[in-house]
Amino acid sequence: MSDANLQNHLERYLELRQALGFQMRVEGRLLQDFVTFLQGRALSGPGIAQVALDWACSRGAPNGSWQAHRLSIVRCFLLHLRAHLPGIEVPPPGIIPCGVRPTPYIYSEAQILALMNEARSLKPAGSLRPHTYATLIGLLASCGLRPGEAVRLQDSDVELDPQPPRLVIRKTKFGKSRLVPIAPSTAEALRSYAAMRKSLGYDGLCQTFFVSESGTPLPYSTVGRTFRGIIRRLAIHETAGSRNPNLRCLRHSFAVRRMLDWYGQGMDVNTLLPHLSVYLGHAKPQHTYWYLTATPELLTKAASRFEAYAGQEGTL
Repeated sequence: MSDANLQNHLERYLELRQALGFQMRVEGRLLQDFVTFLQGRALSGPGIAQVALDWACSRGAPNGSWQAHRLSIVRCFLLHLRAHLPGIEVPPPGIIPCGVRPTPYIYSEAQILALMNEARSLKPAGSLRPHTYATLIGLLASCGLRPGEAVRLQDSDVELDPQPPRLVIRKTKFGKSRLVPIAPSTAEALRSYAAMRKSLGYDGLCQTFFVSESGTPLPYSTVGRTFRGIIRRLAIHETAGSRNPNLRCLRHSFAVRRMLDWYGQGMDVNTLLPHLSVYLGHAKPQHTYWYLTATPELLTKAASRFEAYAGQEGTL
């Protein structure tokens, strides 16, 4: 197979995936690197599988999880390639162990309040910055948005007049958009922030809802760095087996609290989980089911519900 033919196949594959709604930004860069890695090698169909494995474990792949992810991306491309060139060999799934997924840190309600209060003390005093971060943290905790979704919100995406108030999340992960209804208290907090932003002269400087001190959209890296500083000042540390507390853990905390509330109200969690999956913007319900293992308290609730169900079955 010539280098030119391989490049053509890659371009067609990327076009197909993008047409299906996948953004392919990271995947496209990795696959181009893989094709470059292949160039100049005299490969038969079966030889590509070994080269794919070598590439997945090469530079820029510091651990098993990242290596497995790289190989997974290449496997999809090679499966596409095999449809055109039947002799192509594809590495089997699971050949590189992906490791154990770390348990997310789950913030308590008291910790979330502390995070917001600490954000209100950010400097410079009297500026928009403390209000921006306190409102952003509260929004993430109350709606379970991905942090990037919240930072990218445009003014026109924050619809506070309809009933219920809602956010329009546009072209996010997997290229999908969705409506996210929000509670009246959350809508009121967003109205207060918008009013504060206007009173301080930040209206019209950019189209995003959350604005930096320089009147530009909030850089995601700056948001993460500021949040990590708040975490350090509050001395919030990871628990045994959990990952370091970070901004994205607010999303996990929202999902876990929602399911705990449902269990506490005696509601049918199995029926409601698909709705939560849609609300969170998950591509598959399985991605939401993982939250069931996130906390001992949630597992205890689920086990109690199962025991009650099993007891009823035994009496029939």
